[in-house]
Amino acid sequence: MAIVRWYRRNLPHIQIEANPHLVTFCTRQRWVLPPIAREIVERSCLYEHGTRLRIYALVVMPDHVHFVATPLHNIHLFKIIGAIKSASAHLINRELGRSGKVWQEESFDHSIRSDEYLNAKMAYVLNNPVRKGLVKVAREHKWVWTADPEFMNSFLI
Repeated sequence: MAIVRWYRRNLPHIQIEANPHLVTFCTRQRWVLPPIAREIVERSCLYEHGTRLRIYALVVMPDHVHFVATPLHNIHLFKIIGAIKSASAHLINRELGRSGKVWQEESFDHSIRSDEYLNAKMAYVLNNPVRKGLVKVAREHKWVWTADPEFMNSFLI
């Protein structure tokens, strides 16, 4: 039987153990991250891959991040997201010689309950730069990553 965790900040969050989740978090006041900051965010997310998360798909957009991942080892998803946001904000501020908040306090997460839905959410994440007009093909976006490169070839527009 799956363990279900419920917590509330401004939005309700439900984490179903061993299920993948779609996660989105945005910059404070929709600040556009410069390229070096986007690299830092991507590295911060991927740092957790294989240790506290199994990441299936990740994209860093100019003012937000999407990823699909399963928390590992019964770790609360909000703690992992908090760690990613905290570490990346610290590194971004240090790199850019600035201070202050980088991320909105709240994040959005959604439990994924089937393989079909998982594939749809992975395609949504990886195609985000195409939908936003940043690139013509997802693989052209510098800050897009998937654990399964074949998925990129077979499912994406």
